[in-house]
Amino acid sequence: MKKYLFILLAGICSLAYAQQPAQLIKGRIVDAESQQPVIGANIIITSLNPVIGSTTDTEGYFRIENVAVGRHSFKVTSIGYEDAFMQEVTVGSGKEVELNIKLTESFRKLNEVVIKAQKENGAPLNDMISVSGRSFTVDQTKRFAAAVNDPARMALSFAGVATNDDGGNQIIIRGNSPKGMLWRMEGVEIPNPNHFAQEGSSGGGISALSANVLGNSDFLTGAFPAEYGNATSGVFDLKMRKGNNEKREYAMQAGVMGLDFAAEGPIGEKGGASYLANYRYSTLSVLNKIGLNIAGDASTDFQDGAFKVHIPYDEKAVVTVWGMGGLSTSTVDKDDFKENFKSNRGIVGVNYLRYLNSKSYMENIVSYTATRQSNDFYDKDKQTTFQQNFTNQALRISLLYNYKLNSRNTFRTGLIINHLDFNLFDRDNEDGPFRVNVDQKGNTLLFQGYAQWKYRLTSAITLNTGLHAMLLDLNNQHSIEPRFGMKWSVAPKHTVSLGAGLHSKTESISTYFAQVSVGDNKTDLLNKNLKLMKSGHAVAGYEYRPSTSWRIQTEAYYQHHYNIPIGPANTTTPFLLHNSLINEVSGFVTDSLVSAGKGRSYGLELTVEKSLTNGIYFMSTTSLYQSKYTGRDGIERDSRFNGKFVQNVLAGKEWKVGKNKTNIFAANIKLLASGGNRTTPIDLERSRVSGKTERDWTKSYSEQLPYYFRSDLRVSYTKNRKRTTSTISLDIQNVSNRLNAFDKYYDDKEDKIELVTQTGLIPVLNYRLEF
Repeated sequence: MKKYLFILLAGICSLAYAQQPAQLIKGRIVDAESQQPVIGANIIITSLNPVIGSTTDTEGYFRIENVAVGRHSFKVTSIGYEDAFMQEVTVGSGKEVELNIKLTESFRKLNEVVIKAQKENGAPLNDMISVSGRSFTVDQTKRFAAAVNDPARMALSFAGVATNDDGGNQIIIRGNSPKGMLWRMEGVEIPNPNHFAQEGSSGGGISALSANVLGNSDFLTGAFPAEYGNATSGVFDLKMRKGNNEKREYAMQAGVMGLDFAAEGPIGEKGGASYLANYRYSTLSVLNKIGLNIAGDASTDFQDGAFKVHIPYDEKAVVTVWGMGGLSTSTVDKDDFKENFKSNRGIVGVNYLRYLNSKSYMENIVSYTATRQSNDFYDKDKQTTFQQNFTNQALRISLLYNYKLNSRNTFRTGLIINHLDFNLFDRDNEDGPFRVNVDQKGNTLLFQGYAQWKYRLTSAITLNTGLHAMLLDLNNQHSIEPRFGMKWSVAPKHTVSLGAGLHSKTESISTYFAQVSVGDNKTDLLNKNLKLMKSGHAVAGYEYRPSTSWRIQTEAYYQHHYNIPIGPANTTTPFLLHNSLINEVSGFVTDSLVSAGKGRSYGLELTVEKSLTNGIYFMSTTSLYQSKYTGRDGIERDSRFNGKFVQNVLAGKEWKVGKNKTNIFAANIKLLASGGNRTTPIDLERSRVSGKTERDWTKSYSEQLPYYFRSDLRVSYTKNRKRTTSTISLDIQNVSNRLNAFDKYYDDKEDKIELVTQTGLIPVLNYRLEF
């Protein structure tokens, strides 16, 4: 009788457990250098007691069934490879979890005691990154307070990153202009992926990137490996995840930022092909259409979409077709001015990846991008008009070849051909009759080539060296850029890193074609032969990891910038005499320029970080820096971006709640303090005479506004049912409603200098359903 009672109770317990929400975790484990499958690798979930796991098959795939929902940590081991660790992996009942893990081959001999570097949480996905780089997860863009699914706003928590405008997501990296940023998607350069983006900028008001399609990606802040070109300040190396190739899944999201719908699933009955697609429409636009005009005199409208189709061509080849695009319009009609601004973009790419043999693979990418930005501004008081219409298109062909000779040596080389088309128009009548600043159509070529060598000197020392080359056909300006990186695990848990390199970047095409007045109502393209702006980086770092979830890192860096566009030798214009293009964030300059300016940035950064384990995570980043420039007058000054310090503190806690402890209540707080924006003092007397803001450029950026402080808060509740996961969240940006200073201007009606403040408290409510 006791035996049958025991069996009955065991069955009831098993049934109760089976009814609890659980999910499938699957994925693939490959060699980091050759991308070949790692057979027989073990992956275990260390956050469960007892631990459960799986082993990879002959193609490197693994599956772990019936994993309890929640946050989980993983350890991956394989004979002949270094261990890898993953934390912060979210497992929900609404979507299956797919992990793609890379292992680094070890050349440790049996019975040999060595110090080896393990693949730790937060380490860059690209193994050729030695310094100033880290990976980030899509979950972090959702979880960090006020990040609202935006990688750029999420990156504000990282060391060396600052912002000078709450209204946009352009980021200042190590005191450099946001214009120096490179955006990459699926291995190829893409234009600025943000709504309401200005010509020549790297950010905008709202990200056009969807967290529904993004995968884990890399973020770099200096001394980039050779494969990254046309950038001087930072790199977002973004990846799209592939759709589920076994099961159809959906996600819907509604919030202040927009209405989203995402779908993914298999294509065909077998073969592993899949699709992934997302579409978003502005919530404010929906409200406007039903008669609720929350923005008052202003109306904004945006929509965006993204997709990826993944098709295994045969056993050794994969074809992916991907793309994204966005439309954004802003219209403002007030008593004194009217403005209509549009910013649209579209991107499509085809990647062909082929594994040539067990040691090498190649990837060929063809992509097409187009952006169009137009702005019609009419000042009703002064009866002046500004009109812009910039269209830029690019056809890019990228060729990559990767060869892993052995466990010590990996080579990677590539060629990028950029065919750039442009249609540029800008005019204004600010000084009387209409003046055309640019009216050009045409095309040009930008060539890039690189070669990289990863050499593992010992199991503890890895060297990454290479060359990047650029040639702009427009004016035959070129650059040869050596790159070097080193990581040395000097002792268990202790790593020293070094990095150095030369980097260059082109100016906006509109800057090269600015039609500069040369008198007698004539213009000339005086800026067409501007040189490539160049920046030499040197970085030294130290990292201590007391455990797999904690890391303490510090980096010191020095950057030397030269070939910066400044005013010509004979200029008497104060703006050109005392300023530099190194201080600009967007747009183009209609004055004559020469590449004779220079600048420098240097600083020290400290990061203390605990990844999400046991429901707690924490990050503190301290950045102390100086950013200087030298203009035509030969005087070194503080640059526009020299805030001098940034301090971030981010902390969060998650609680398992509900009857079966399968639901999660989470809270996250972020505190940000930094030096205030720098501005050029206003000459009040001259402003009174002209009736507009006139600055004293002899004191260029000498005035620093009050320090910047912002506190952000996020709370969320996630409910896991049997087949669905729902999350309701509230992000509050600037909880204290502090109105940080942005800039100053002259108010001719009040006859005084006024302070422009940034945004106050902004609540962002969001609901998400996955099924």
